[in-house]
Amino acid sequence: MNSVPAYIGLGSNLGDREKNIALAILRLIQTDGVRVLRVSSLLENPAVGGPDDSPPFLNAAAALETCLSAHALMHKLLEIEKQLGRQRREKWEPRVIDLDLLLYENRILSSDDLVVPHPLMHDRRFVLQPLAEIAPEVVHPTLQMSIAGLLASLTPPPSAKR
Repeated sequence: MNSVPAYIGLGSNLGDREKNIALAILRLIQTDGVRVLRVSSLLENPAVGGPDDSPPFLNAAAALETCLSAHALMHKLLEIEKQLGRQRREKWEPRVIDLDLLLYENRILSSDDLVVPHPLMHDRRFVLQPLAEIAPEVVHPTLQMSIAGLLASLTPPPSAKR
């Protein structure tokens, strides 16, 4: 299989968040069939959707080139999460590491275990902002808008926490 571009979101809100993200990127670099091309800067964001007292996240995005299938890449991301100590108990709980497959080439995929493009990415500033830093011109295959355009279309962030 030829190499295709893929984009992932990375997040951590437990432990040494910066180290957790760096270790996840290192594991990706060490993965056969994956080349890490670019990594965004780290952005701190409040946790979304979890308990009110959840610690803030550090988030980033990475551009990859891979010859793995989308399912094989997703399996690898889940494996790295597990290696770094992620335990899945409840949705949106605090976590050591979170790796999401955001885009895989320009494909639209939907199965029980994988939906690409990530179904919530277009509504999440903490996904779009780091992704726009490294891939502003990439087009969301279902919405037919660039990542920069999706980011610009979001309502401005609230100036004060409610």
